[in-house]
Amino acid sequence: MQLTSVALLAPLAALLLASTASAQAGDSVVGPVLTLEEAQSLARRYNPDHQQIRNNRRVATAALKSAWGNLLPSADALFQGQQRQGGTQPINGVNFSTSDIRQSSYWLGLNYNISAATLLNPRVQKANVAAADADVTLSTEVVHATVAQQYLTTLQAEARAALQDSLVITSEAQLELVQARAAVGSGTQLDVVRAQVTLGQARVTALQAHNTAEIEKLRLFERMGVPQPANVRLTSTFEVAEPTFSLQSVLDMAQRRSPALEALRSRDKSASLVVRQAQSQYLPALSLSTGWGGYTYEYTNSNFLIEQQRLGIEGQRANCFFMDSLRTGANLPPTSNNCALIAFTPAQADRIRSENSQFPFNFTKQPRAFTATVSLPLFDGFTREQRIQEAQAGRSNARYLLRARELQLTQEVTAAYLTLTTAARTVALQGQNAERAREELNLAQERYRVGASTFLEVTEARASVERAETERINAIYDYHKAFAALESAVGRSLR
Repeated sequence: MQLTSVALLAPLAALLLASTASAQAGDSVVGPVLTLEEAQSLARRYNPDHQQIRNNRRVATAALKSAWGNLLPSADALFQGQQRQGGTQPINGVNFSTSDIRQSSYWLGLNYNISAATLLNPRVQKANVAAADADVTLSTEVVHATVAQQYLTTLQAEARAALQDSLVITSEAQLELVQARAAVGSGTQLDVVRAQVTLGQARVTALQAHNTAEIEKLRLFERMGVPQPANVRLTSTFEVAEPTFSLQSVLDMAQRRSPALEALRSRDKSASLVVRQAQSQYLPALSLSTGWGGYTYEYTNSNFLIEQQRLGIEGQRANCFFMDSLRTGANLPPTSNNCALIAFTPAQADRIRSENSQFPFNFTKQPRAFTATVSLPLFDGFTREQRIQEAQAGRSNARYLLRARELQLTQEVTAAYLTLTTAARTVALQGQNAERAREELNLAQERYRVGASTFLEVTEARASVERAETERINAIYDYHKAFAALESAVGRSLR
């Protein structure tokens, strides 16, 4: 009677242990928890591919700022200094020594260039920024979908591992039952060996299932872009239910809100503006410029200028006396009252030194100048025509891509919706199959206990439970993956 009680309680104990095994394992090692929302939030911040898309948005913003800046005048400043060594220069056959010369100059210029292409460029770049924003939104949805799919795959692998753990416990209980029957002579040693082999295979399968779960978890954190902490637990749970929305409603929603379509529509708008910008090359362009400048010119040796001035004045004085002597000899009055007043004074020398002291900042201003230029391109070797054709081809390609994506989106949403509805029904059917398989196992164990069947029948029933439970787990997570794929195609949450 004691053996009979153990045999009756073994299947029930196996089911109870299977239901608590994962909880006990989780309580033994406490680790951080991770929900799906937290995983997606971390992926938005650290996923490398997503960060590259965000950087493209920064580039587009800088291009827009540059386009607005091109509508303003440009300014440039120049300061230049130069020193030239003096020497001997022949002038009219006479060699003259010159002093070293120092020069400096500055220029502050304003230039303004305007054309139809320049006026259109801010609109083009603004459309590019909108397209970059749409790309960021699309990348965010792609990251969300990728992380969600991998999160579900990891949960699926963990569920399979938990199933294998429960099957190990079931195999252990079956081995105990077989050994007990063999001990009282109701079973054979062959049944014991078969039970031991089945238990060994179950342990190997469980070990491999846990390894697969850990690998899938590593892939999840790779998608997130962060290292995996030790003993992390995934805690999000999901319900299985028939979809409450219709196919047409999600199709309409996808056409209105799909990030992929928004990105392509922005590209189409940008391509149309590029065509207008290319066509504007036939229009004239206006260029305005003005500026302020000055220069200095200084001899390093002021005595060189003083000596030149002194020699010039002395020559004037000598010429004055000479002319007066000639007029006196011809009994004519002198041209001046006093040639002796013609003399080089220290005050003149000081003035020369002061005027020569210019380098580097005592500038002499240059005359102000304004320039206005209107240019009209007439012929450039058909380069404009080539650019227009390229722009028009780019616009056509953008529209074809948009149309192709609309058709693809319709197919993706329809396929995801049909897969979702099929998966919901499949979950219910697989649940029934798993329940019947467990009933079959219980009956097989009971028949073996009373000697009405062999252990081979128990082994086959156990294999049926494993297949049915595995298919049930696959059906559940196929449903959740189909739901995530539909949300990704639509571009918003549907729960």
